[in-house]
Amino acid sequence: MDPGSAPSRGSGPGPAVGSSAAPADFLLVHGTGTTSRIWSGVRAALGGARVAAPDRPSTGRLGAEVDALRPYAGPGVVLGGVSGGATLGLAMVAAGVPLGAAVLHEPAVGSLVPGLLAPVAAAWAEGGLAAFGRTLYGPTWDVTDGPGDPSAVERDLAMFLEFEPAAPAPGPPVAVRITVGENSPPVRHRAAQRLHERFGFPVTVIPGAGHAVHREQPERFAALLRPLAVG
Repeated sequence: MDPGSAPSRGSGPGPAVGSSAAPADFLLVHGTGTTSRIWSGVRAALGGARVAAPDRPSTGRLGAEVDALRPYAGPGVVLGGVSGGATLGLAMVAAGVPLGAAVLHEPAVGSLVPGLLAPVAAAWAEGGLAAFGRTLYGPTWDVTDGPGDPSAVERDLAMFLEFEPAAPAPGPPVAVRITVGENSPPVRHRAAQRLHERFGFPVTVIPGAGHAVHREQPERFAALLRPLAVG
């Protein structure tokens, strides 16, 4: 187990990979209740790599979210996703979006583990953004990590509650690795195992991490991404 910020296209729309602009080495996709700012530690750990870390539109429609990320993808691009960002990574691989590899930390798994997202859905219903963020990400999350529009969480949550994982699309294979935090509850470890059983994705347990691996163990998460880059 593998234990100055990088140049980036920032948090807004960027040029498509394959355009006149240099493609990113890494695409970092944030989850619900966060923005691209959550990736600061991972971006620093990736050193001088070219990193795209866009702010998602949080439309509440899975296809639209995948389409918004397509311009940042391309053969050889390594996707890192946490939480909802990992779920979107699964959706992109199933949709045949070109990628070189994907490291996906604790995605949603739909009916493979019923009720996985029930605690965070209840937290949102009872306490809004603050309760949702603390329940999902733990004590490293703060309300300032959330989106400017809290209704983005409601749209994301509805979308991910309906998500069902699917097999990778035919075509060039994408090296997918599922990760789970050592300190995450057993249900998260069970979800990772179900993805392994259904699709054959290898699973890595990240020491010292829970769900918020990008905050708790950014260097270890970056260490899983770095060797996968081909550029």
